[in-house]
Amino acid sequence: MRINIGSKNQVKVDAVKEAIQDYDFLSNAEVFSIEVSSDVHKQPKSIHETVNGAKNRARNAFQNCEYSFGIESGLMRVPDTKTGYMNVCACAIYDGKDYHIGLSSAFEHPTKVIKLVFSDNLEIDEAVYKVGLTNDKRIGRSGGVIGYLTKGRLKRKEYTKQAITTALIHLENPELFD
Repeated sequence: MRINIGSKNQVKVDAVKEAIQDYDFLSNAEVFSIEVSSDVHKQPKSIHETVNGAKNRARNAFQNCEYSFGIESGLMRVPDTKTGYMNVCACAIYDGKDYHIGLSSAFEHPTKVIKLVFSDNLEIDEAVYKVGLTNDKRIGRSGGVIGYLTKGRLKRKEYTKQAITTALIHLENPELFD
């Protein structure tokens, strides 16, 4: 079986490879990474845009495979939070006909980061670097901001695996979803 992932980000690729090992019907699959467009803004600023980015990545990566995975992190409005927004990771698995969507837990970025994302139209990585929280210009390709904020307790790969696992609910339990 072949699985494509619509990204060259090694954190996302490793998350898919590790997550599918827990599933008998996927554990022997070969995983290939393909750079594709999300067809959304470089920094999704709504749950709608985040989910659509994941779906677009999955659809755009669906080439000569049984399943394709699209993973997109973005912001969503959440009432009563300090900034009004939380970050969430969406995973869309595409089987050539249907999408299977899952989300991770969500977390809030520092106020200065969110302000820069909206005022200067920056990606989270750029904003985190600009405010001086990290020297890593591409923190999303390593432990992620979640890793920094939780002091390593939850890293981006594990956070991404949450979204993959919840998307796989549909494939593991097809009789429950019609």
